[in-house]
Amino acid sequence: MKPETFWTEQYPPNAGLKTSLKLPETTENLIIGSGYTGLSTARVLSKAGEGVTVLDQNCIGWGASSRNGGMATPGLKQDIYKIYKKYGIDYAREFWKASLDAIDLLEDIITEEKIECDWSRDGHIALACKQSHYDKLPDYANWIEQELGHKKKIVPKEELHSEIGSDFYFGGLSDEVSGGLHPSKFVNGLANSLLSLGVVLCENTKVISIKKLGSSYEVITPKGTIKAGRVVIATNGYTDNLVPKLNPKVFPVGSYIIVSEPLTKDLQKKLSPKGRMFYDSKWFINYFRLTPDGRMLWGGRNDLSTDLDLQESAEILSKEVRSVFPELKKVQFTNTWTGKLGITFDLMPHIGQVDGFHYAFGYGGHGLSIATYLGTEMGLLLTGQKNRSPFEEINHQTMFFYKKDPWFLPFAAKYFRFLDWIS
Repeated sequence: MKPETFWTEQYPPNAGLKTSLKLPETTENLIIGSGYTGLSTARVLSKAGEGVTVLDQNCIGWGASSRNGGMATPGLKQDIYKIYKKYGIDYAREFWKASLDAIDLLEDIITEEKIECDWSRDGHIALACKQSHYDKLPDYANWIEQELGHKKKIVPKEELHSEIGSDFYFGGLSDEVSGGLHPSKFVNGLANSLLSLGVVLCENTKVISIKKLGSSYEVITPKGTIKAGRVVIATNGYTDNLVPKLNPKVFPVGSYIIVSEPLTKDLQKKLSPKGRMFYDSKWFINYFRLTPDGRMLWGGRNDLSTDLDLQESAEILSKEVRSVFPELKKVQFTNTWTGKLGITFDLMPHIGQVDGFHYAFGYGGHGLSIATYLGTEMGLLLTGQKNRSPFEEINHQTMFFYKKDPWFLPFAAKYFRFLDWIS
């Protein structure tokens, strides 16, 4: 398999972008990171008439924004019932609504900016890997409907073939509001829409250091120095030690994906009769879907590490996808790649400010919709169009044992594998 991201091989995220070769001397707003968060923040700020410069150490949209599975589903990384138990029903309802609004926002941006990214809202189904997992679904679905006003449908095992061409699972829970797209096309279209608003996009511009100068910031790069009135950190799983107080708030986790050669129309219809997206009930979650051009995309954590051998990871994922779909045993998988998720200790996304720097991150695999939403939310807060967000009100948990390197991930991985075994 080629160790190349399928999405970007098919459509580079910076294709046709007129990025700036020269760094401006000053800017009202400097955004570090050109993924969904940074570009969405830039969109709101620029529409409000403010000057914006976006920097990325690689090409525009290089990180998780062009590497993910292209799935936008309701909810957050943290289970909504656990959010209710920790924060109460009012916050639970607000966070759930935000996750639904995020999918609608995604669609609105695609429509408004006329972004061609193969957007389709065919829904998804959460699949139970064990009978014990399925047995919990009716109560869970009923609670979501009664308390959150959102309808999900129980799909028992005997009806599962209407949703997926596999006998591997014990039933599922379907949701009609989810959508899928081509992530590299989307991030490219979003970036392109900013150029007409006067946003300056600078690629291959790594920030070396930032100095606070009274009410402004001096940002030093290999291309020169830029003075900014406001700095937004939008690096999520790629956050480094540029702002030391941010580092303990988020840590990277690796996610790995393989994609097949194009499947026949008949095989596509058999594997996914309704064109759904899927994810399973494991702690080490698997997620999968058909790409817009009819390939099987299969992703999973495998481990929590960000530096697994790609070929070894691909072999594990290949065995898993073929155990679910034996029809794919002779189908060639062509690409394998990885990207970094941003995870917080409470598994919640956060908006915040530290030492004058604004940030939003911690999407935990829901970045397509939630990063777009929080980036937009950040822009609305900074321009005074909103005066609060639940994502900035909850306490941002840190752990005393984590400062820079997530040494604890191998131990967490063993624990999650144990949970998958006993659950």
